[in-house]
Amino acid sequence: MNRTIPINLAVEGSLDEEILRKILRQAGRGYAIGKPYGRRGSGYLRKTIRGFNSAAKGTPFAVLTDLDQEVCPAALVRAWLPQPRHANLIFRVAVRAVEAWLLAHREGMARFLGIRERLVPADVDSLPNPKRTLIDLARQTRNRELRAAIVPRPGSTATEGPDYNGRLAVFVRRYWDVNSAARSSPSLARAVRRIGEFQPVWEHLESQ
Repeated sequence: MNRTIPINLAVEGSLDEEILRKILRQAGRGYAIGKPYGRRGSGYLRKTIRGFNSAAKGTPFAVLTDLDQEVCPAALVRAWLPQPRHANLIFRVAVRAVEAWLLAHREGMARFLGIRERLVPADVDSLPNPKRTLIDLARQTRNRELRAAIVPRPGSTATEGPDYNGRLAVFVRRYWDVNSAARSSPSLARAVRRIGEFQPVWEHLESQ
C-alpha cells in the first residue's frame, strides 16, 4: 500500500495554488496537501526559496512560479537556488506563465468563454504573454459578467479584471483537464510527470 505523501505548497498567488492543487489531486499519488505559502508574488518566492529548500528535509514542498522573461526554466532555477536542491523540493516553472497551462486545454477554455476553439492558440509555451492572450480572448466572450470580471475596466491601469483570479479558479475546478492540457504544453507535461513520479526521502527514518 502506498504511503500518503504530505506536501506543502509555495506559490505566487491564489490562481497558481488552485492549479497546483489540481495537478497534485490528479497525480494519483495520495498527496496530503498541507499549508500554502507565498501568494505574494515571485519576488517573495525568490527570497524564501532557500528556506523552502531547507524545510523540505522534513516535509516535501512543491513550488510553482512563472518563467516570465527569464531565458529558460533551468536558468531561473540556477538563479534562484544556486545551492543543491533537496530531493524533496519539487520546483516547477510555467512557460511563460500559468495562463499558458490553462490555455493548453483549448476545448475547456473555449467552452468556459463561449468562443470557438480555433481562437485559442495551440503552441501555448511559445506565447510571449499568455496572460494578455487569455484576457484578449475573454474580450470576445458574449458573457458580459464574465468579461467584466476578467478584462480590465476601460481606462483602468490594472492589468486584469476585478475578479480575474476568482473566475479562473472556477475554470480550473470545473473545466480544466490537466492531462489534456499537458499534451499541448511541454512545461506542464514536465511538471505533471515530476509530480507523478515523485518519491520523497524520509531522512529522519533512514537515520534510525
